[in-house]
Amino acid sequence: MTVRALTEHTFASHDGAALFYRHWSPAAPVASAAPGASSTSTPPRAVVLFHRGHEHGGRMMHVADELDLPDHHVFAWDARGLGRSPGERGYAENFGVLVQDVDAFIRHISQEYRIAVEDISVVAQSVGAVVVATWVHDYAPAIRCMVLASPAFDVKLYVPLARPGLALMQKVRGKFFVNSYVKARYLTHDPERITSYMADPLITRPIAVNILLGLYEAADRVVADAAAIHTPTQVLVSGADWVVRHKPQFDFLERLSSPIKESQVFPGFFHDTLGERDRHLPIAAARDFILRCEAAPPALREARAALLAADRAGPTRREFDALQVPPDSLAARAWWALGRLGIQAGAALSEGMRLGVDTGFDSGSTLDYVYRDQPAGRGPLAWLGRYADKAYLDSIGWRGIRVRKANLLTLINRAVDRLTAAGTPVRVVDIAAGHGRYVLEALAARKGEVERILLRDYSPLNVEGGGRLIETLGLADVARFEQGDAFDQASLAALAPAPTLAVVSGLYELFPRNDGIQASLAGLTSAMASGAVLLYTNQPWHPQLEMIARTLTSHRADMPWIMRRRTQAEMDALVAAAGFRKLEQLSDPWGIFTVSMAVRDDAA
Repeated sequence: MTVRALTEHTFASHDGAALFYRHWSPAAPVASAAPGASSTSTPPRAVVLFHRGHEHGGRMMHVADELDLPDHHVFAWDARGLGRSPGERGYAENFGVLVQDVDAFIRHISQEYRIAVEDISVVAQSVGAVVVATWVHDYAPAIRCMVLASPAFDVKLYVPLARPGLALMQKVRGKFFVNSYVKARYLTHDPERITSYMADPLITRPIAVNILLGLYEAADRVVADAAAIHTPTQVLVSGADWVVRHKPQFDFLERLSSPIKESQVFPGFFHDTLGERDRHLPIAAARDFILRCEAAPPALREARAALLAADRAGPTRREFDALQVPPDSLAARAWWALGRLGIQAGAALSEGMRLGVDTGFDSGSTLDYVYRDQPAGRGPLAWLGRYADKAYLDSIGWRGIRVRKANLLTLINRAVDRLTAAGTPVRVVDIAAGHGRYVLEALAARKGEVERILLRDYSPLNVEGGGRLIETLGLADVARFEQGDAFDQASLAALAPAPTLAVVSGLYELFPRNDGIQASLAGLTSAMASGAVLLYTNQPWHPQLEMIARTLTSHRADMPWIMRRRTQAEMDALVAAAGFRKLEQLSDPWGIFTVSMAVRDDAA
């Protein structure tokens, strides 16, 4: 029997930042079978703790012991800019950085300690609970369960109009900070916790306003779209919470798609649920929930069949159907008609809007224009058109598209690194490349490492434009562009020589049904050998979905551009069912567009 040990470490997050964490090893080694006998050992399991805002993992050390799970690994980090982790105190570039840190941390734990993600449970409190809930929504990790203690979905600011006021001040002042108003005596009734909080030099009272506002935005999005989450979830509610409101906590739980979900309310508890005087009650509830979830099959594995059929039934299908029907209200119909007139008027001034009207706002030509991000006006009022075009290009959707391009470039380079390190020739195919700008720009600097680049697209206009770009970038000796159908399974299966890196960007999001996507992925599966890499994009969320459906046209014969969102869990399920194992994911700060890397794996 070994003694349970606490060790301190750092891990390299997505941007290389060395974030600090603590690790409690299991108190005893897991029993293994005698030599020659069949193994009866259980796989290693872990609980990962995420602390409140302003605090650090050291203030959750007691939870590691009080959970009384001696055969589990336990981990607790210090979030970026807090505790012993680096970064400006109370600050990150945006809220999405914190969410991506969680993803990097869990992947590190899984790889470094050889613990399957399916055998990891998460316990998170307050702001940490919102970060974790956003991660589960945006990245769809296959964790066993999550326990959210007093999630800060709606922080009580007490000052009227505080949130819009802070947003206005941020636009005027840029980066600035506000101090937490919360006193230790409003967090817990435990006198020792109150004293330690007041004396703790690692408590960081200031928080950057961009993070506070990002917390609200992420919480609003995740509560509204909680149906995207299939992870078993327990919400622990402090009955006398001075810091956050209760209603969003119950709304979130009610909307979850997980069949395993529950809440427990602790009357009289202040906000620090897991640090209260009678914390043995919620901690015991969390322990019981974790053990029950570990005894059940992994949630996402069980949900896969329903996810594959989400195009036929489910929340995103209902949302898609509603967008195809004109609004009931005369005022709403008039509003959207005015919006369509505005787009037509804008097209007379803005080059980007003109291109969208002519070729479709989802066309490869429009996408290439958005990527270039160079506002241009038209006609005698071109100077005014440039302002209109800049506003158009700065819309949140197009900003997200450009972040998606940057994330694609990052993962293309990582995929090339992976293949090169394995001694695998780099043969690239993009099955619906548009003009292929993102692929060609990423690989132009690594031309000597690439054996072949094949770009395909259904549109002759895109094939022509992409061919010119190949010449401009000096890639004609390794790259070619041909017309092809990205949903033709037989055509994709016949790709030769076999691609080792396949890119599917901005395609599947445009088509509501899953059968074509399954055929497309099946074709790639047939063409690609084990170890080959797939990069794929997804759009699990969009704040302007109705505006797009009511006012913009697609490339398909002036039809409305109506999209059915795919939750990340659904998209990942489609990829897994085709025989690929997801390795990592990048997302924009708003949770609109994701880029994921998967590897061809016969065991997936």
